Amino acid sequence: MLRRLPRARATAPPWRLRPRPPPAAAATARSVVTAVQLAHAEVGGRGDRPPLVLLHGLFGNHSNFQAVARALVRRGSGKPDLVERLISVDISPISAAPVSEFSAYISAMKSLKIPDGLPRSVARQLADDQLRPVVQLPQLRQFLLTNLVEVEGRYIWRVNLEAISHHLADITNFPTFHKPYPGPALFLGGSNSPYISSKHYPEIQRLFPKAEVQYIEGAGHIVHQDKFEEFITAVFNFLPPP
Repeated sequence: MLRRLPRARATAPPWRLRPRPPPAAAATARSVVTAVQLAHAEVGGRGDRPPLVLLHGLFGNHSNFQAVARALVRRGSGKPDLVERLISVDISPISAAPVSEFSAYISAMKSLKIPDGLPRSVARQLADDQLRPVVQLPQLRQFLLTNLVEVEGRYIWRVNLEAISHHLADITNFPTFHKPYPGPALFLGGSNSPYISSKHYPEIQRLFPKAEVQYIEGAGHIVHQDKFEEFITAVFNFLPPP
């Protein structure tokens, strides 16, 4: 049963591009699909505990949840059946396009101008200043700036902004599913974020009949960054006991 909690502080297809075959071979060419090796980081836990897999979102990278992972390991969470239980952090099983500001963020990131050879601290401050008119929340700017990297004295974005901008509608869309997920699920949102709304509850309940919805007071979209301890507590309370 879906439990709609008040907005209060929480207490408790990969593919690879291949050259087009010449016309003579087109009739016999076969599609080849290969798995993509994902960048990841592993934090050790107790061997008798099921794994807890943390997946970052758009503009994220495998380092985003390092502090969260270490905190959960310290509190007794280890490395479920596939999947024994699910936590969705500030996103609903619907298209995010109506509330997404990603297009504006991408445009601001693409228009960034940083001279070559600057010290990293100076470059980040300059980038922060240029993003501020569009990305007004300091926490969100700092999150985006984790993607700014130095390569041979030049500052570039590690994420493929062109690919993201061309396929943003596909990324923010949610496919139609008819078979529900039968396990426990927690939709954990920030009280200041629009990504989990009461109008999403019917679809959450349809696809996740054992879901509960919980909000962390004062948090925006990047919940674990805005309210770290409250986030850890909510996650740990939802996981099976050690």
